[in-house]
Amino acid sequence: MNDTDRSGVIRFADARARIPDPNGKRSAPGLHRGTLDVVLSLPLPPNEQEPHTQDEIYAIIRGRGVLVHDGRRDPFESGDLLFVAAGVEHHYEDFTEDLALWRMFYGPVGGEVP
Repeated sequence: MNDTDRSGVIRFADARARIPDPNGKRSAPGLHRGTLDVVLSLPLPPNEQEPHTQDEIYAIIRGRGVLVHDGRRDPFESGDLLFVAAGVEHHYEDFTEDLALWRMFYGPVGGEVP
């Protein structure tokens, strides 16, 4: 899908075929529309991240691991949906080598108001 499409199917296989990119990057764009930014990610350890300026959702396509966030450690697996509010320190650990997830940023800088 391109940015001007008003509907469509974002295919895992198409995004997966673009990973890694020529620079070795382990993610591929899926959709960008307004504040929504969707990327397929196939991370490798260690997973180091900075807190993000927008709210974030991860849809776990395959694999499992542990989300380390806000002083907690929560296991996740295929089919789970993870949420991390803007500004929260987080990363994932102990994840399987087949981990694949859709990462979605959305909303205003600073996050949505609960």
